[in-house]
Amino acid sequence: MDVARASDIPPGHAARVEIDEVPVAIFNVDGTFYALDDTCSHAEASLSEGDLDLDRCAIECPLHGSTFDLRTGEPLTLPAVEPVRVHHVDVDQNGVLRVALNGTGA
Repeated sequence: MDVARASDIPPGHAARVEIDEVPVAIFNVDGTFYALDDTCSHAEASLSEGDLDLDRCAIECPLHGSTFDLRTGEPLTLPAVEPVRVHHVDVDQNGVLRVALNGTGA
């Protein structure tokens, strides 16, 4: 599904979108885009509002500080122990971001 223009999410930033009523966070790490479920697996917090760790390609939950790998959705720090779903994202030739929801988990 087309969700945004790549230029709408500058490097080092995130955006929240809804796809089929699922909140999804899209992150731009130096021009590479990643998409995860926007809700932390530990508590009801929006990952798109967290701090990006560009060196580790990770996002820190703003509520309790759990960090998730943007590539795999796996938690890197406690208190989260469950991964968040990772979704396929690509950019078409016109600079439009497309996200396909992953229904099978991380």
